[in-house]
Amino acid sequence: MNPGQGGRWLGAYVGAYLLFLYLPIALIPLFSFNDSIQAAFPLKGFTLAWYAGLLDNEGLHHALATSLLVGLSAALIATLIGITIAYMEIAGPCRLAGAISALARLPILIPGVIIGIALLVLVNLVGLGPSRSAMVLGHVLVGLPTTVVILRGRFLGLPRSLGEAAMDLGAGEWTTFRRVMLPLAAPAIASAFMLAFLTSFDEFVVAFFLAGTDSTLPLFIWSQLRFPKALPGVMALGTIILAASVLIVVAAELIRRRGPGGTAGAPLGASKPS
Repeated sequence: MNPGQGGRWLGAYVGAYLLFLYLPIALIPLFSFNDSIQAAFPLKGFTLAWYAGLLDNEGLHHALATSLLVGLSAALIATLIGITIAYMEIAGPCRLAGAISALARLPILIPGVIIGIALLVLVNLVGLGPSRSAMVLGHVLVGLPTTVVILRGRFLGLPRSLGEAAMDLGAGEWTTFRRVMLPLAAPAIASAFMLAFLTSFDEFVVAFFLAGTDSTLPLFIWSQLRFPKALPGVMALGTIILAASVLIVVAAELIRRRGPGGTAGAPLGASKPS
């Protein structure tokens, strides 16, 4: 096989993969404007009724408020912990710091069902039970790997000479961190917070085990799938969530790319050797 033919086959494979991956997603916005409760072709007509119906759904409003509260709380805690772990590993490299960083990133490799069951057992043992507080703790665990990876990459990319210069001028470790390293890492911190929020907002499995009487938006959508007449409204809601998620991811990436020397322009999780 000559190189030109191999390139064509590779291009065809990539095109087929992208079509398989994104075509089903593209159908959701398409059917959300269809004037029919059936998600099928041919389309009946254009309508915004399914979107208008979302404004009067009290269950949706409650689920959205819960998702926002849990997501913002979990993202804030996960970002603060991620800053501590990432900087601890870079500023004072030792086996313990490296082990803590590795453990913080481990949940991304564990199936969500296992995490959900383990957290349910834990919150019941401590007397917390399924609740909003339990969901916040669970979503912190789920979002922590994202914050650690992003912030670890940013701190690794910052020249050590900056901190050393600050200390040579008389600044202590806390002052160096607060006045030098933290401002330089601010774009990555904002990006980590936004992606941790998005991870929490979209989380279903952990929320399923820990929700109790409070329903998040993914749980609300799942409950509505039992009713065929609710399907168009679910697709309208899914379209709004999809658009918001894309905007948050793009904004997080643009913010993350801001930084000295273009360090933050590397892919998420990438880092320079220290």
